Amino acid sequence: MGDHGRTAQIRRTAYGIPHVLAKDFGGLGYGYGYAFAQDNLCQLADQVMTLRGERSRYLGPTGTTADGTPNLASDTYHQGLRQAGTVRRLLDRPAPLGPTPELRWMVEGYADGYNRYLRETGVAQLPDPTCKGKPWVGPINAMDIWNLVHEVNGAAGASAFQQNVATATPPAVGKATKPAREGATARDARVAASTPKTSTLPAATLSRSTRPRRDELGSNGWALGREVTRGHDGMLLANPHLSWIGADRFYQVQLTIPGVIDVAGGGIYGTPLIEIGHTRTLAWTHTTSYADHASLYRLTLAPDDPTSYLLDGKAVPMGRRAVPVTVRGTDGKLSTVTTTLYTSRYGPVLADGWTRTEAYALRDANADNLRSMNEWLAIGRSHSVAELRQAHQTYQGIPWTYTIASDSTGATYFNDSSAVPHVTDDQLKRCALPGQDNDLPGVLDGSTSACDWGSDPDAVVPGVFGPGHQPRLTRTDYVANSNNDSALTNPSAPLTGYPKMYRAGAPLGPRAQLGLRMIADRRDGTDGLGAPGFSLPTLQASMLGDRNYTAELGRDDAVAMCRAHPVLTATDGTEVDVRAACDVLAAWDTRDDADSRGSVLWQAFRTRVSGPHPWWRVPYDPARPLTTPRGLNGDEPRVRRALADAVRELAADKVPLDAPIGRVQRWAGIPLPGCSGAEGCFNVVNATPTSGSGGATRPASPQDRASGSSFVMATELTPQGPRTRTILTYGQSANPKSPHYTDQTVLFSRKQWVTERFTEAEIASDPRLRITVLRG
Repeated sequence: MGDHGRTAQIRRTAYGIPHVLAKDFGGLGYGYGYAFAQDNLCQLADQVMTLRGERSRYLGPTGTTADGTPNLASDTYHQGLRQAGTVRRLLDRPAPLGPTPELRWMVEGYADGYNRYLRETGVAQLPDPTCKGKPWVGPINAMDIWNLVHEVNGAAGASAFQQNVATATPPAVGKATKPAREGATARDARVAASTPKTSTLPAATLSRSTRPRRDELGSNGWALGREVTRGHDGMLLANPHLSWIGADRFYQVQLTIPGVIDVAGGGIYGTPLIEIGHTRTLAWTHTTSYADHASLYRLTLAPDDPTSYLLDGKAVPMGRRAVPVTVRGTDGKLSTVTTTLYTSRYGPVLADGWTRTEAYALRDANADNLRSMNEWLAIGRSHSVAELRQAHQTYQGIPWTYTIASDSTGATYFNDSSAVPHVTDDQLKRCALPGQDNDLPGVLDGSTSACDWGSDPDAVVPGVFGPGHQPRLTRTDYVANSNNDSALTNPSAPLTGYPKMYRAGAPLGPRAQLGLRMIADRRDGTDGLGAPGFSLPTLQASMLGDRNYTAELGRDDAVAMCRAHPVLTATDGTEVDVRAACDVLAAWDTRDDADSRGSVLWQAFRTRVSGPHPWWRVPYDPARPLTTPRGLNGDEPRVRRALADAVRELAADKVPLDAPIGRVQRWAGIPLPGCSGAEGCFNVVNATPTSGSGGATRPASPQDRASGSSFVMATELTPQGPRTRTILTYGQSANPKSPHYTDQTVLFSRKQWVTERFTEAEIASDPRLRITVLRG
């Protein structure tokens, strides 16, 4: 692949942020691909090795991907996709279902830019030790990028089930197998796909009790309108929470073709566009949708044939595909392992729950989705909420997130335009399997075509709900989401009456409650940040205030409990003196700044009282979602035991009771603020003392993990243009040797921000400006 005469300029400003200038889309992708390779070539090379199904060839079959999937299972899954020709078929379709010409040029240019940097530098001279001199590093092509896009789109569905697809094997006739657990759904897959796997169970068969873990990963998004901003313009806060290790990181960039597109923000690694960002007059972000984006179907198997299933009373044989994978042995020799993959009319058959009488198959609403990139390119060229809505209507490609947006007129917009299976409320009553809550999506009956997905006339593809069924809201005060369902996007205008597949009415978690409380307090001027209304500084201060909502609700009651009972009994019967712990909690400011003392103790205590027992005196009331629950129930014996156990745990770990939170969560040795969303932090951070010590391409050990606030963006859309502050919490580069590996982590730890340079004059005036000119 050559460079096709493409040209681009890469202007890097402070913290290594590239501003790519080109005259056409091919050149824009060329500059973006080159800039990204300068910072993160090893990460993308690792992803490409994965997507090509070549990890076992180079690294052996027993290693794992960054998310914990065994190499052989990952390779089998991806080689199966390649054999099926799934992505190739999607590329053959015309727009809006297939990519637009501009997008095709951009993707081709991106691959060429990456390859040019690799060619100029050489594998043996790469600056990142993660892949320097490695045989798995080589040129990429446009198909690699399209495969990556398809994988990202499937994160709420098939991509999260790779191991279960790759290891599905029919039982021998007459051999008993363990049935799958019911009462679970495909939407838990995002969580399992983002955490190390400790069993072969698919995420969809995890119980509903695991759902709160979504709160650790999703995002916060606020669009603030002219009624609540001091300048009576539009403002936006973007705060996605994703893993800091592996492929789900953001890269900050500005992409400009004069007179055609000028957009700045963050893009997921390896995607050639910006998924969260702003233009001159529009800003948008995304948070993970609470809806389902895939369905599990239970197959009733034909008698004495575990590879056929019944549909409307007739036996249907499963599809089979033999997938060979090249494997490197411990002696360095290559061999071939061939695995048979099984499919149904719904999609792949899963390993878990395949017995002599039943099996489970997954249907993914994003299995045919490459439309997302068309939509994000169109949003990046939009200048108003109305134009963004038109992009939604035309492409319907957002895979699994809500969209939250504001424009310079002070209008705000919320929409769940994600791909949601078209299963009507009546179908749920008829098709959800017995033993489940038939008012919620779950495992569906795959033995009858009456449980197939339906279609809407305004949907661009069959099987999903169209725009007319989607929750949406336009306001001039605000719309907000913290991965709660869509109902309380703005409590003044609840969204109701939508299909149950959108899961409206679920209880608010403490993070979502805190977010709505923060907006209300700032609107009224009761948060200690000055006069009512949002300005850019008060939006920044709200974001990094590091309030802990469960502590605000329960700390005083906890102190009263331990003052009244200075000796508490632990779970094993040991009596524990909690007077010192009581003093620490009493002195704590209920915030999770990196140097806050008391937050570690509260975290150890809070994790023990988050179960089903009544730790609140006033429990959650759906009729009062913003003011309940409240009041720690210090009379409850299990609450008292939880504090005693927390004190003992910290003593056993040799962690002082008043240790700052930054002692136990760090990135490359830098103390981090924040806590979990379930604990009630808006600024979500989950990390270990050693996270980031081995780079960000793969975890150095199973304990080396970090996730939470990633690309943070606060934008005000003024008449003079956008004023934006950002923090890319882990920096621009996954290379541990790069100066941009932790430079912004230091800012994050200190609550400091980067002032974005958006206009040509702002870029040119940066004293640290570095310009690279590419001519193909």
